[in-house]
Parts: sequence; structure tokens; C-alpha cells
Amino acid sequence: MIDDGRPLFLQIAEQIEASIIDGSLPEEGQVPSTNELAAFHRINPATAAKGVNQLVADGVLYKRRGIGMFVSTGARTQLLERRREEFAKQYVAPLLMEARRLGMDAEQIKKMIDVWGDDE
Repeated sequence: MIDDGRPLFLQIAEQIEASIIDGSLPEEGQVPSTNELAAFHRINPATAAKGVNQLVADGVLYKRRGIGMFVSTGARTQLLERRREEFAKQYVAPLLMEARRLGMDAEQIKKMIDVWGDDE
């Protein structure tokens, strides 16, 4: 995961977020330390700390003094809501704009989604 050209600290934060969303890091569960993250990804501990601190600033993680970082209660719900909003902006809005250009109405779009959804 750590290699797509985006800042490493953002990639660390997104990896932690993904673990919260998929349940492998439960709410109130302890997050790996910045040193553990740095060693695992072979990056500077300050870079790992920047990613973790971003999640603290976002309210996703909190610090227990002398113990470590933990997942905040409600973090998964918060992350899911944010990711759904991002999904809508990145995928749904452009889809609807193109559909309008093609003269499609909501019912036609729903039918297409139903057809494509049945292929899986």
C-alpha cells in the first residue's frame, strides 16, 4: 500500500481507517504504536506519527497517556459516513452528470444498475 505517490502519512492514516472500517481495529481497541508502524512500513517514525496525529485531530483516535492510541467510540460510523460522501462526490455525481448529458432519467439509471448488479 505504501507506494502510490501520495504522502506517506496520508497512506498510514488511510490504512488505519481501512482497518477500523473492516473491523480488524475495533472501537476502543489499541492501535499499533508509531514505532511499530514505522518499523513495519520502513518509514521514519515522525511520518507515522503525522498520520496517527491526523486521525487524532479528526476524532478517529485518542491517546491514553502512557498507554497508547485507541480507536474512538463512533469512529467506524464517522469513517463510513465520510467515505460514503466521498464515494458520492467521486463516482455518483459524475455518473449522474453524464447520464443527464445522454438524456437518461433516474429510472433508466436504476435499471442499468440492476442489470449490472446482477452480473456479480
